Amino acid sequence: MRILVTGATGLIGSAVVAALAGEGHEVVAVVRREGAAARRLPVRRIVLDIEKALRPEDWRAALAGVDAVVNCAGLLQDGPFESVARTQRDAPTALFAACAAAGVRRVVHVSAVGIDHATPTLFSRSKRSAELALVVHDLDWVVLRPSVVVGRAAYGGSALFRGLAALPLLPVLPDTGLLQVVQLDDLARTVVVFVQGDAPAEVTLELVGPERLAFADVIAAYRAWLGWRPAARIPVPRVAGALLFGLGDLLGRLGWRVPVRSTAGAEIRVGSTGSAEAWTAMTGIVPTSLRAALAANPASVQERWFAGLYLAKPLVFGVLSLFWIATGLISLGPAWSSGVALLQAAGAGALSAPLAAAGAAADIAVGVAIAVRRTARRGLWAAMALAAGYLAAGTVLMPGLWADPLGPLLKILPVLALAMVALAILDDR
Repeated sequence: MRILVTGATGLIGSAVVAALAGEGHEVVAVVRREGAAARRLPVRRIVLDIEKALRPEDWRAALAGVDAVVNCAGLLQDGPFESVARTQRDAPTALFAACAAAGVRRVVHVSAVGIDHATPTLFSRSKRSAELALVVHDLDWVVLRPSVVVGRAAYGGSALFRGLAALPLLPVLPDTGLLQVVQLDDLARTVVVFVQGDAPAEVTLELVGPERLAFADVIAAYRAWLGWRPAARIPVPRVAGALLFGLGDLLGRLGWRVPVRSTAGAEIRVGSTGSAEAWTAMTGIVPTSLRAALAANPASVQERWFAGLYLAKPLVFGVLSLFWIATGLISLGPAWSSGVALLQAAGAGALSAPLAAAGAAADIAVGVAIAVRRTARRGLWAAMALAAGYLAAGTVLMPGLWADPLGPLLKILPVLALAMVALAILDDR
C-alpha cells in the first residue's frame, strides 16, 4: 500500500514510518522542511507545512495514488510560527475532507487518551475537535488514543523522565495524576494493523500501558534502568512548580520546545489513564509494561549521557546567551572607558570608540541569537567566530594579555568549548 504519514519527523510519526516501511508498504512522509530529521527518514518525502494546508485542496497533490493516511501531527503548546489549533484541528480537518473527496477511505488518526472526559487545554480540545471532524465523513476511520508515549527514542515527556531521573534527588511534582505510559513500539504495531483495508473500521481505541504509575514512580523506573541508585524523594512546592511551568512558557515563546510548560502541567494534573481491553481484544496486542520494556533494552552509555545532559541543556544555552549579552552591556556601560583605552593602546587610534561600540553590539546580537531557538545555531557559529576573532586580534595586538592574571584571552577557550557543546546538543530530535 502507499500510505501518507503526517507528523513523520516526530517521536510517534518516525516510529510509524519505520514500522510501515518495515512491513513493505510504500510510505510517503509529510515533512515541514528538509532538515536533518526529515533526511533521516528512509522513505519518500513531501515538503508541506501543514499549518498552511488548511483547505482540502491543499492536500490534493499529496493524496494522489495514496491508499491510506496516518495522521501523527501534534504540538503541545503554541510557539513562534507554531499553532496548536492549526496543527491539531484545522489542518487535520482539511486533510480528512480531502481524503473523503479523493476516495482515500482508510484514515488512522493518532489522538490522546482521556479527551472524551476532560479537555483542560487547547492541546486536548484541538485533539477532540479533530476526532469529531473525522467521524462525520464516510470513511474507514480509526481513532487511536494513546497515553503518554515512551520508547527507546526520547522526546518531550519521555525525555523529561530521563532528565529528572539523572538528578541526585527525585522530585515529586505537586498535583500529578496517574500515568499508564504506553510503549512506542506497541503504538506503531497497532498502526500497522489498522492501515490494512480489511481491518476493523469506525473504532476508537484507548492505548494505555498495563500499570497505573505515579509520576515519581515512572522517574524511579528510569533511574533504575540507567543504573543509578534510588534517590531520596523531595516534594516540589506548588509555588516552585508554578515558577517552573512559567519558565517553560517563557522558553516556549523563544521557540524552544520544552516539555515543562503550563499545558503539560494542566494535562499532568488530569493524568493519563484508560482501559486497554478493547485494544487487546481487537488486535491481539498485549501492552508492554514500562519495566518490561526497559529490561528488554538495557541502557547504554549514550542514554546516560542524554539523561545527564537533558536538564543541563537549558543551563548551557542560558549561560552562553547571558554571557554574551552581559559582555556587550558592560562594554557599553561601566567598562566603556577602559575598553576604548585598551583599543587605543593596541593602536586603533580614532577608531577605538567605533570599534568598541561595534564589538559590544555584536556581543549583544550573538547573545540574543543564541536565546532564540530559530537563530540559535547561527548564533553559536557567530559566537565561535567572534571569540576566535577576539583571540586572534588580542594575540597579535596585545600578546601581553596572555600573561594577565585575570586571563582575558585564556577565558575565551572555555567559551569556545561550551559553544561547541551547545551545537552538539542543539537538536531536539
